[in-house]
Amino acid sequence: MMPTLQERWKRWQHGLVQSLLLYHGREDHATVRVLLLACIGTVGMPLYYVIWRHFFPQEYESLPLRLFGILLCALGLFARQFSRPMLNLYLLVTLSYIFPFFFTLMFLMNHASGVWRESLLIGLVVLFHFDTGLALRAYAIGTTLACAAAAALGASDMLLSRAVLQQVPIHWFTIAVLSVAKISRHVLAQEKLAGMGAGLATVAHELRTPLTSVDANVRGMLRMMADAQGESAQDRLTVIDALARIQFEVRHMNHMIDLFLLSATAVRQNLHPVETVSMETVAEAVLKRYPFSSQKQQKTVTLEVRHNFQFSGQTELAVVVLLNLLRNALRAVQRAGKGRVRIVIDGGHQPPRLLFIDTGCGIAAPQQAMIFRRFYSHPPHNGAGIGLALCKEIMGAWRARIRCVSRESAYAIFILEFPMR
Repeated sequence: MMPTLQERWKRWQHGLVQSLLLYHGREDHATVRVLLLACIGTVGMPLYYVIWRHFFPQEYESLPLRLFGILLCALGLFARQFSRPMLNLYLLVTLSYIFPFFFTLMFLMNHASGVWRESLLIGLVVLFHFDTGLALRAYAIGTTLACAAAAALGASDMLLSRAVLQQVPIHWFTIAVLSVAKISRHVLAQEKLAGMGAGLATVAHELRTPLTSVDANVRGMLRMMADAQGESAQDRLTVIDALARIQFEVRHMNHMIDLFLLSATAVRQNLHPVETVSMETVAEAVLKRYPFSSQKQQKTVTLEVRHNFQFSGQTELAVVVLLNLLRNALRAVQRAGKGRVRIVIDGGHQPPRLLFIDTGCGIAAPQQAMIFRRFYSHPPHNGAGIGLALCKEIMGAWRARIRCVSRESAYAIFILEFPMR
């Protein structure tokens, strides 16, 4: 039976959405935005030059300005090769030139025509979908330069004309609405995380009762087995070993619940630094609190203090960060069936840093850009996907940085860099 047109349309929509999600997952979010902006600008600049020049002629057009815009957008196609500072600078220059400067200058030189009035408004909507601080800087720079250029080109009378001034409150209202909308989305995301934390707390509470009961029964059975007569020593040792293993797993689950609750509580906390924290103290506390599955696993983790350092943060949140990193490292070692974990405190480095090194399964290149995204986990169903995202959020609140360097099937190094005190 042939699928209907509606079914094919839905299938195409689903495929398109999945393709976009996969593409976004492979790249850093800022890089994706630059690439999309570059693609649209590279096509749109020459296309609309033809439209406004030949099909619906406007009073003023400028091929040199268009060509410079095309050049800027074309540079963005190489965004994957940009460093983070270069990417930020490119965004500021390109956004300042295209949306406020070019669109405002065309609006002024075409005497506030309907085409450019609407185009400028759309340009501002696109601009303020980027970071608000970046958009405000670009808006101020671009608009100022556009007004100066219009005056230099002999259109100074337009700057204070009624047609132009009546657009200013509309533009400012649009900017305010978009900024508030972004704040609302951020609040909603925080509420979702808080809800997840509350739900996790409820689940943890419900799990503790049966776990306590299992643990108590196992202890009783162990005592009975120790006193039992008439069974072979080998049988008794086998049963005792199995019961001891069950008891250990129950304790391990209780420790993991504590870890999850700690992470969930951190979601709802004020993340900003309120105290001076010693990195060595935090690392030692983490190694004491972590529920290692065995002595053998515990011995795979070593702490190396080259030079201790202090940073502005929160002790409990620092514990959350290191616990999450340690858990991920031990999982990588477990999946690989080999490897060790090294925690290196290097306060003598500039800037001071902590290295989390595991020689487990490593992280494949396509996943490296995704691991700090909220709700992403790899392999699939390997946790809720909030651990590393929370780590990055905490580090960002402390003006610190976390990044990952990895090679698949070889190693993963998480580098935590802290600002100089």
